[in-house]
Amino acid sequence: MPFLPVIAAAALTASVCVPTAPTVRQYPPALPFVATEHWSLATGSRVAVYHYPPAKPDPGHPVPLVYLNGGPVRGISLLDHRFLQLLAQQGYDVYAYEQAGGGRSDLLPMDQYTISRSVHDLAAFIDRLGGGKADVLGFSSGAVVLTRALADPDATTRLHRAIIAEPGPMDGPTTGIAGHRGRESARDLAPAMTGPRSTNVPRYAVAFGLLRLGLLTPHNALVGQAEGDNAFTAADLGRDTASAYCARDAHRIPVEDSAQNFSFSPTASLRIQQTVKDSPSIAPQLRQSRTPAMLMIAECSSQVRQWATTILADDPAIQRTQYMPGVGHHMWNGLDDNNDRAAAVITAFLQDKPAPLPNSPTRDEIPAFLHDHR
Repeated sequence: MPFLPVIAAAALTASVCVPTAPTVRQYPPALPFVATEHWSLATGSRVAVYHYPPAKPDPGHPVPLVYLNGGPVRGISLLDHRFLQLLAQQGYDVYAYEQAGGGRSDLLPMDQYTISRSVHDLAAFIDRLGGGKADVLGFSSGAVVLTRALADPDATTRLHRAIIAEPGPMDGPTTGIAGHRGRESARDLAPAMTGPRSTNVPRYAVAFGLLRLGLLTPHNALVGQAEGDNAFTAADLGRDTASAYCARDAHRIPVEDSAQNFSFSPTASLRIQQTVKDSPSIAPQLRQSRTPAMLMIAECSSQVRQWATTILADDPAIQRTQYMPGVGHHMWNGLDDNNDRAAAVITAFLQDKPAPLPNSPTRDEIPAFLHDHR
């Protein structure tokens, strides 16, 4: 009996202090449908690259199209790969890379994960393409990287056209906005995600919980970056995945990824998000942008509306806004004709053809949009 408290304390300590996931990064296996290349960028980042050549080379599309996925430090999902294949089938030379630390890309030291590094990596990646400028499609946190590239005097020289899809907050002041969101999402309606969860293990439940509460920093010595990446699963995202879909789709949310391909770095992602929060306003620089741009906003967006409308207000080079009805944050999601509709909007802009949807909201319509679409 006298030893029971000691035994209990030892068991509790072991459950929190002893790793159950590998402490050396275990990268996802190769994809069967596209080769994975690894490019060393001038910034020092070594990133995993995927190339989808055009099904039929089209002289009308001489500029490569680069995709920046969301996360911010997350592997490209199989759902996104299918959408990139669709764009290639329509004649575009499509490149995508997993940002440093995400997917099959090499890790960085934790203090090197910054939003500025992400922007410099984008510029260095376009330089590696060797053809001058590129069109860039940025989604979610990838749209934040793209927006900040438009405000960076050096990076913007590499951009031919920019598509800002469902952006997060672009800087510290925007992060502080607590505004309206879109129509109801499936967040509180969809069945709970199934599958293994690292948060069922005390060690990771404690570490990830403290990270989310801000009581543990990404530099913590409890769970290292590689171990956290190895441990984290799609089910750990909980209702975040469902929040990217409309309420009407709550019971038919597609499987976005496989367990083998899924990759997310909670510590590196929080670190980059913190550098966005700590950054001053980029509005003065963004107002100097001259790169033709398009903004895409989803009807059931889980993003704060002002994150998008602030960019619309500050970037004079945004030529059109496409409000996408019937979809949530993940606009190309494989349901119904959503992929085709998103592709039609993107390709019309890249070809400077009339938009499939009304140009809405315009800058003058921002107050009415924020009032009506919530």
